[in-house]
Amino acid sequence: MAISEKDTEHILERLRSGTVPERGLEAFAVGIDKQQTEIRRQLSLAASGEGVFKFLRGGYGCGKTFMSRLAVLEAQEQGFATSFVVVSDNDLHFYKFDDVYRKVVQELGTSSCPRGALSDIIDRWIAKVEDALIAGGADEESEGFDAQVQQRMEEELASLTAGKAPEDMARVLRAIFQLKQQGEVAEASALLAWLSGSENVSASAKKVAGIKGDIGSREALDYLQGILEITKAAGYKGLVIAIDEAETILRMRHDVRGKSLNGIRQICDAADRYRGLLWLFTGTSEFFDTQRGVAGLQPLYERIKFQDEGGFVSTRQPQLELKPFDANRLKEVALKLREIYPAVDRHRLMNKVTVDFIDRLVAKTTQGFQGDVGVVPRQFLRQFVNVLDLTDENEDYDPMVVAGFDRTALNEIEQRLSAGLPYLDPEPEDDKGYSLVEF
Repeated sequence: MAISEKDTEHILERLRSGTVPERGLEAFAVGIDKQQTEIRRQLSLAASGEGVFKFLRGGYGCGKTFMSRLAVLEAQEQGFATSFVVVSDNDLHFYKFDDVYRKVVQELGTSSCPRGALSDIIDRWIAKVEDALIAGGADEESEGFDAQVQQRMEEELASLTAGKAPEDMARVLRAIFQLKQQGEVAEASALLAWLSGSENVSASAKKVAGIKGDIGSREALDYLQGILEITKAAGYKGLVIAIDEAETILRMRHDVRGKSLNGIRQICDAADRYRGLLWLFTGTSEFFDTQRGVAGLQPLYERIKFQDEGGFVSTRQPQLELKPFDANRLKEVALKLREIYPAVDRHRLMNKVTVDFIDRLVAKTTQGFQGDVGVVPRQFLRQFVNVLDLTDENEDYDPMVVAGFDRTALNEIEQRLSAGLPYLDPEPEDDKGYSLVEF
């Protein structure tokens, strides 16, 4: 597969630091054909106007982040807007929908604007509103044309959302258009920040639009529906929201965990209201199967429970299972990385980083981690890229002589898993469920 020099460098630089690249993932994606087929089915459903959700399930290191980022890239290629959000126990509590809304909108991206795309989406929508008015006979040079645009914007927003868009949303959109027409970019940017969920917009900026306060949890999902409908009206097929590392919720206090899981349950229950929106959640088996997680909230567990019938698992159920890496899959990834590596002397690279060397490095990794190479592919790939770098930079370097595996580079979770310990220590209340509370 052809890949640009820029994307190749991005891939290698991210792998050197042990993180998942944001671009070019298809260049070294292996062993996930069934999962990709299901994600494409979900995208097709969203494009046809369905509101859908999917949970990516897998152990630590099996590629959940990779899969969700790959889904986001494919969605953008198909004409969706996207948002990739990582769950944090510091500033994202899932029962606070204003937190969720802020993160989603701030991370909006498209194929032409990878991040912070709200302004561009709104501009594209307004341009289509203007084109429709002109096509209907309006004179864009007339003194009252801007007023016609503002009125049509408000009417279209109300129609698209069946009247559920908050009044303040319409006020802010009108004000943003008017300020941009007047060349007051800073003032318009302040209101765009407010519409993105920022709580740090001055009272004077809000006064321009005739609004007070900030977007709260109760109305946040109504704002999200408004953003979704504007996105589609701007010409995009819909919106894909990837919520990565949902297992972070397990580290929160018992009451916060319960409310956050219930927030996810509410989103699933209301999915059909958000036509053209696909939610993707990633989580470990501990997140889904323990009383500390989804299994502790029966309504959510029943809605998305994982079904395994004698080893046969459908990819079309709510949870999409990702298999851990094995030796063959890791070898395939290494070979693909070797293929795209921009070597100064490709002949030397191929002669020294041989298939035999890759086999031995995989075997050494497997031996060092109780036969489970799936625990630490991140560290393997990080080391493998380092081997490629050293071979490329040093004529005398022989990877067969110095190759090993640095256990000191493992993070805390990887050290626990490699030692055969669970992802998290159990807590006394882990055998208890959560009471169902509406927020």
